[in-house]
Amino acid sequence: MSNNQVQYDALKKFSHQMEFVLSNYSNHGLNIGDYTNVVLGGLGGSGIGGRIAKTWFADKFPVPVEVVSDYTLPAYTGAKTLVILCSYSGNTEETLSLFENAAAKGCKTIVVTTGGKIEEEAKKHQCKTYYGEGGFQPRMALCYSLTTVLLILAELMGEAEAMKENLKKVATRIAENGANYEQEAGDLLDMVKKQIPNKVIVVADPWLEAVGLRFCQQIQENAKHEAFLHVLPEANHNVIETYYGNIPSVYFFLRSGNNQRIESRFDFLTSLLEVEYHKVINLVLDEYDLGAVLALIYRLDAFSLHLADLRMVNALEVPNIASLKEFLEGFN
Repeated sequence: MSNNQVQYDALKKFSHQMEFVLSNYSNHGLNIGDYTNVVLGGLGGSGIGGRIAKTWFADKFPVPVEVVSDYTLPAYTGAKTLVILCSYSGNTEETLSLFENAAAKGCKTIVVTTGGKIEEEAKKHQCKTYYGEGGFQPRMALCYSLTTVLLILAELMGEAEAMKENLKKVATRIAENGANYEQEAGDLLDMVKKQIPNKVIVVADPWLEAVGLRFCQQIQENAKHEAFLHVLPEANHNVIETYYGNIPSVYFFLRSGNNQRIESRFDFLTSLLEVEYHKVINLVLDEYDLGAVLALIYRLDAFSLHLADLRMVNALEVPNIASLKEFLEGFN
């Protein structure tokens, strides 16, 4: 049995988290026509769901959506802004600051949490609150926040029922194939095992940028290993000029297939890097849909846990993060 079994068990509840939200979601009754913009606020494992949801709605949502992983809201926010704040613990200091900022600006606020201080503030201000289940680390509780935010945004457009049906199918797909995804992740690690002591470079297209960021976060936090994200086409205007000689990196290319010009860029980079025998793994979606995106996230999460096992590190413990929080408490 792996020393990281707690995290593997949490991963196996990926679809359960989706099903929990689908069973407990209640309508917020809001309409996007009443707002000029939406802000999604959150940090780390609590914030990445908002980034993934924003990307999914990028070509569908009728008003601007911004993601904030900071202490303050943009200057343009106000009474016509809907703020959706995700904090699994309910005690994330940056997200609490965003709540205070939103209240002062008169924004409409929705909260996604399991409790904590943000729940108390939400009750005081009579904010709509959606709950996940406790007992997970935030980074292993992605589907509580992601499923909830997808439903909130879909309902704003009058499409909640269609989103629910879609997510039910996705949850079933994940539940039926989870063991296969974990095996595929193990096979993927075997492909790069010799090179994996090098840093991991993830290159994504815009449709998988948030998934790439999630992958880096999971490698960093679970496996305690360096991982960095670049996004095409922008990275072809700068980062490509570092691709000379032998580079101590393993490359993962996340490809949605949504833009042929970007696909051509991936092909060029693959040939460029493989000249020097770099390890390049191309992960290409057969189809860009929610099921494929979430299945990819599952596989990459599993990869991070397999990597933690290989590196013989405890994926559960985050001593540097704990030390930082203790340090910051000294300034309160």
